[in-house]
Amino acid sequence: MTLYNTSSLLQLHGLNLSSEGIFLAFLFATLNYMIILFCNLTLILTIVLNKSLHQPMYLILLNLPVADLIGSSAFFPQAIKGILTSSGMIQYSLCVAQAFFIHIYAGGTVFSLSAMAYDRYIAICHPLKYNTVMTNGHMMKIVTVVWMSCLILIGVLFVLLLRLPRCRSAIIHPYCDNATLLTLVCADTTINNLYGLFSVALTQVISNGMVLYTYLRILIACFKSKRTDTKAKALQTCATHLTVFLLLECLGLFTIISYRLKHVSPHLRRFMGVSTLIFPPTLNPLIYGLKTKEIREKVVLFIRNRLLSFKC
Repeated sequence: MTLYNTSSLLQLHGLNLSSEGIFLAFLFATLNYMIILFCNLTLILTIVLNKSLHQPMYLILLNLPVADLIGSSAFFPQAIKGILTSSGMIQYSLCVAQAFFIHIYAGGTVFSLSAMAYDRYIAICHPLKYNTVMTNGHMMKIVTVVWMSCLILIGVLFVLLLRLPRCRSAIIHPYCDNATLLTLVCADTTINNLYGLFSVALTQVISNGMVLYTYLRILIACFKSKRTDTKAKALQTCATHLTVFLLLECLGLFTIISYRLKHVSPHLRRFMGVSTLIFPPTLNPLIYGLKTKEIREKVVLFIRNRLLSFKC
């Protein structure tokens, strides 16, 4: 007879910090989370509070810091708690919730970047049609499709997971995700594995296909353009976008593939997995805030006005 583990507590073994490293890890995680909260909330408030930024390009961009906040808030509070208590204990329900929102963050970011690539394609390759095609109503439809697609894909993934019985309670990873939760299962996971591969493949085909097609068309349009200033601005915008996209893709895909490769160092897997939740949420608002002239000017104006009001 199979004995199932019905304990509501799980043990995370991913951090394994020495007594000397606890303070540094706590300091790094806390400061990093504060920076992510400050930068992403600043970007969100800048776009929301300035009517001049209520344009399709910025409405799509708004989804990026929202996704970053979802992912970082799913990871950092639990990680900081684990560092302070040195126990690594987590409720199974909290572990599932953390995994769900981390997957939502990943899917939301990838699909948002794909939507941004489409927006830039219309703006650069079909500038005369941009205002007609990329209306705020059309943008809201795209945003709805982005998040509904994530919720459906990830929702089905976790419905398939939660139907399976558990017989283990130890997770060798710093945080919970679908792959680590499947290691707790003592039943056949073939359907879960196949659906997981399908959802990853579908996401990659859509996102990479969209980015590859739109950027090739943008590059062709730029080289055909006789206006040097337009060409330089378009290439700068695309380079920024591509940097963010490739960073997330490299970190995320390596983490996903590493679960399937037994010879990959678990320490490297943990590092890459945690990096996916640290670097994109930290760098995205800085990259788009500093590189986007309109947003940069609004942020500087807001800070300047605040400083003047304090002096008065």
